[in-house]
Amino acid sequence: MRRPVKAVLFDRDGTLVDDVSDTAEPGRMRPVEGAREALALLRGRGIRTGVVTHQPGVARGLLTDADVRRVDQRVDELLGPFDVFAVCPHGPDDGCHCRMPRPGMVLWAAGRICARPADLVVIGDTGAGAEAAHRAGCHGILVPTGRTRPEETARADHVAPDLLTAVRALLDGPPQGRVLADERPIQEAFTTDPG
Repeated sequence: MRRPVKAVLFDRDGTLVDDVSDTAEPGRMRPVEGAREALALLRGRGIRTGVVTHQPGVARGLLTDADVRRVDQRVDELLGPFDVFAVCPHGPDDGCHCRMPRPGMVLWAAGRICARPADLVVIGDTGAGAEAAHRAGCHGILVPTGRTRPEETARADHVAPDLLTAVRALLDGPPQGRVLADERPIQEAFTTDPG
């Protein structure tokens, strides 16, 4: 029997909400298709949820910490409540420990919600998130978008076609198999009473 997943961390931009990088406008936040249902499934099972996000616009002077907090607050209003928000405000060349693919932000968020890395899944749309999960000892699921490079998809341990499929694949334990498929409609066809 697989150990149950205790928590799921989501990359914010491109995974939970449409990718509008470096925005200080909370009103531009729009949930991706399936986000509300995916989060409801997790919370219905008592699985904690959190958000991890790179915000290099802070390092470049395009955003302030307060801007990021306002946008995160809007995401929480739309899709929350989340148990933790973790933000890397550094640029790609700053050498911080929190910028994915380094595991610092994932480990910090796991500690904040008291989840062992082995009991945690990170879902995102870049190879950096999947690699950070791997380095932290977590499970990672890549949900490719238009910005995901083909080599990131090829390297990922687990790939799902959409957010809802990724979440359904982990409800009974950590993901299994490289490409995750939502077989619920098939199962329903065989278990639904035709009469």
